[in-house]
Amino acid sequence: MDLTDKTCRQFIARLSSKEPVPGGGSASALAGAAGAALGSMVSNLTLGKKKYADVQEDINRIRDKATSLQESLLSLVEKDAEAFAPLAEAYTLPKNNQEEMQAKALAMEEALRAASVAPIEIMENCCEAIDLHEELAEIGSSVALSDVGVGVLLCKAALIGASLNVSINCKSMADRSFAENLKGTAKRMMEKYSEKADACYLRVAEKLE
Repeated sequence: MDLTDKTCRQFIARLSSKEPVPGGGSASALAGAAGAALGSMVSNLTLGKKKYADVQEDINRIRDKATSLQESLLSLVEKDAEAFAPLAEAYTLPKNNQEEMQAKALAMEEALRAASVAPIEIMENCCEAIDLHEELAEIGSSVALSDVGVGVLLCKAALIGASLNVSINCKSMADRSFAENLKGTAKRMMEKYSEKADACYLRVAEKLE
């Protein structure tokens, strides 16, 4: 689909159209990528500064990880959109007889599971990015402290947005045990890292007062 090769205006125009993709999952991944990118930026602004000489090794590590996460999240913009196609197709399958109903149910279940992979990965990436912002709030350049706050809030928004995609897919799954396990995984990440993101934001706000 090459969604990430579009200009900002093209992406937003596509997002606002009646086309089913990109949707909330891709938007969440893009927000997460922007959040991780701000972590990279803060790291780059901290590297090479005498004031932060004693944390250069940590900043290098954070920068490299943040760069990796932003690339991963950009790839998930596409992955989430691509996973929706089989699901959309499964919804349109006929169910005029028992055989067709069984075939549709099987296709739906497979598609719903596949469509849940990207949102979970988005959440995992955002959790890691929030951890990085937590570190940057303490050792990153003070001139870019507000960017840490923006970055962690974007990652939190992406985390919660992706969790909604997990929930809506799980709601339609026939295998309730699998669905509940997946929802539990998402809920644990959301609860732990929403709290971490809030604490990081408050720490930044406190330092900027």
